[in-house]
Amino acid sequence: MKLKVKVLASGSKGNATVIVTDSTCILIDIGISYLHLVKCLAEIGLSPSDIQVLLITHTHSDHVKGLRTFYKKTGVKAYVPGAMKKELLTIIDEEAMEFIDDFEKFGDVEVEVIHTSHDTSCSVGFMLRNFSCSLLYITDTGYIHEKYLKQMHNLDVYILESNHDEKMLMEGPYPFSIKQRILSDIGHLSNKTAAKYLSTMVGEKTKYVVLAHLSENNNTEELAYEATKSRLTEISYSGNLMIARQDEGAELIEV
Repeated sequence: MKLKVKVLASGSKGNATVIVTDSTCILIDIGISYLHLVKCLAEIGLSPSDIQVLLITHTHSDHVKGLRTFYKKTGVKAYVPGAMKKELLTIIDEEAMEFIDDFEKFGDVEVEVIHTSHDTSCSVGFMLRNFSCSLLYITDTGYIHEKYLKQMHNLDVYILESNHDEKMLMEGPYPFSIKQRILSDIGHLSNKTAAKYLSTMVGEKTKYVVLAHLSENNNTEELAYEATKSRLTEISYSGNLMIARQDEGAELIEV
């Protein structure tokens, strides 16, 4: 085994993803309850006691609402950039945090922090490498800085936000101010934008693309899937294209 990945939950009600190698178990975000986490991990033969590292993308509740209980139950600290400290202190004490640089190594996994653009003081994604295997995890951003795009090319697995369909959003019931925020550089990636990014990232090595954090009100699985499928067909991508769901997560990935 080199890398196993399971999106446990993805959406505005809660997010969590587990990544497992031969010697390291990493959880990205804990936006679900501890009991839900226990249930999801048990389905793939794991328990919270197996988790060694917790990475947090940002402090919005759908990414951290289970954090306090998770630390109380496991003692596993949240590994975060220092800029996230002030907001996290409203949830946990500083003793429950470890501050990380842009490049870290946890066991046999190298982690690069990808700074994203969202309406919070600090938001990040992650690029993980385990020997020859590689993974990108990015949700909750209005755009991806071009300085990262070259190194994001031709990874094994992409888990990328495909949050909304622009037409559905603009014709939907949200107040105009919220629509503006979602569409802005500190909002979320649309289906169209996510598909565009993926068409430049995916390479011959890529085995899985997972579309994540779909809006319940401003998107459908069919719209997200077709937007990306259409762009990836143009570059002859022949790997797997999957949807991460709020209640079911996504299928277990092994590379």
